[in-house]
Amino acid sequence: MKKVLGTVALTMALAGAAVAHDDVANEAVKARMMLMEGVKTATGTLGGMAKGEIGFDAEKAGTARQALIDHAAAIPAAFMAPEMDPKSTALPAIWENWADFEAKAAAMGAAADALDTSDLAWLQTGMGALGGTCAACHKAYRIKK
Repeated sequence: MKKVLGTVALTMALAGAAVAHDDVANEAVKARMMLMEGVKTATGTLGGMAKGEIGFDAEKAGTARQALIDHAAAIPAAFMAPEMDPKSTALPAIWENWADFEAKAAAMGAAADALDTSDLAWLQTGMGALGGTCAACHKAYRIKK
């Protein structure tokens, strides 16, 4: 039952993100943005637990961890075509430095895979490495907000 509720919550979060991206004309960019919203949602769940803002739940943490692993694996395919849209925050540097971009996506997947979500203390220990991979990619390949 908990797994079903977690899946429903994730689906609702992604549906909300879909509405937020309705004004994006390029469908490839919209799909990319939805993928990154999934990363944001899963990271927010884990970060919230690590900071004590959300009660620790090993099952929800494991679901978020797996979502990050899956999303990281999907990032290269989602960004392969150099599609742009005025609402996109992707920098052209992605396609100019493709091998590095792919390596950064793989690093995020590896950091997520290394997270031990069975215990709050272990989750807290691994969040720095995960956050570092996000920051490294955003610094190089995302327009500053």
